[in-house]
Amino acid sequence: MPFSRLFQRAPRPWTARRVPLNQARLRVLVVDDNHNAALAMAAYLSLENIDSRAVFGGHDAIDLAPEWAPHIILMDIWMPGCNGIEAARVLRRDPRTDGIAIVAHTALDETEVRRQLKEDEFDGYLQKGRDLSQLIQLLKTFTRDAGA
Repeated sequence: MPFSRLFQRAPRPWTARRVPLNQARLRVLVVDDNHNAALAMAAYLSLENIDSRAVFGGHDAIDLAPEWAPHIILMDIWMPGCNGIEAARVLRRDPRTDGIAIVAHTALDETEVRRQLKEDEFDGYLQKGRDLSQLIQLLKTFTRDAGA
């Protein structure tokens, strides 16, 4: 095992929020101002049989989420115009999107992200650059079958 992985703990949800799939394919909205990173992540998720779309900023996420109704939003934090925290707050106040699980996906460390939060803007966190299998594992913790 690489030395750098010895001190990484497995990502865990921050909240008890679970989204029902109702036998649908998991839908994940990837939000990142780095177009290449967002498109690459959406492509990777599609290889994992996850329906995914990429948008390139907080305003785009606020516009698309009510229409597309993703189960989970994978949200970068530092983006121009409307950052990920601001976007998450808007989504939480909208009854059409308040049940979506939102995961902070950023280069910032977990302590710094939590320090900036006021309420339950995010349901989980995964630092960019971590093993993608950990991302898939984290995403799955937010889902449940309708009968569960």
